[in-house]
Amino acid sequence: PKKKDIRDYNDADMARLLEQWEKDDDIEEGDLPEHKRPAAPIDFSKIDPGKPESILKLTKKGKTLMMFVTVSGNPTEKETEEITSLWQGGLFNANYDVQRFIVGSNRAIFMLRDGGYAWEIKDFLVNQERCADVTLEGQVYPGKGADENEKVKNKTKPEKAKKKKDAEKKSSNSIKEDNRATKQREEL
Repeated sequence: PKKKDIRDYNDADMARLLEQWEKDDDIEEGDLPEHKRPAAPIDFSKIDPGKPESILKLTKKGKTLMMFVTVSGNPTEKETEEITSLWQGGLFNANYDVQRFIVGSNRAIFMLRDGGYAWEIKDFLVNQERCADVTLEGQVYPGKGADENEKVKNKTKPEKAKKKKDAEKKSSNSIKEDNRATKQREEL
């Protein structure tokens, strides 16, 4: 190809030149975006079969993770901002890198760069006086600030879902029996 003077390059020429430079660069593993980094190997000897959280800790290590935190009482958004700011400061002093985003008048998201520490942070948060609950990986953990009705409600959610499924199975069985009876009548 004919060589162009650099002053005659257009945007397409500059883009091709940039691609050539990036292709030859060796990008360090830490500079890659999270979804392009290789997964860290999991040491199965550290997994405790009695604690499913230990599996989650190892699989989330080094990955970004978010947890929802609810502030108890009926705080304004400004109060929620102040309370969660104190919690974030306490976590920062304990060397946990946490970012905080307010998403409602009483809710905040805590974003962690390393999800391996999520359960330690959850333990800290649920022991705070004004913490109603912490939601981590779909599991709701009641906090110290939750009233007794909320604590009972959070513990009984799986049981209610199981009872509902059993009721649906019973109703579907009765429908099947009804259908069988009508088929027999039609055959006669």
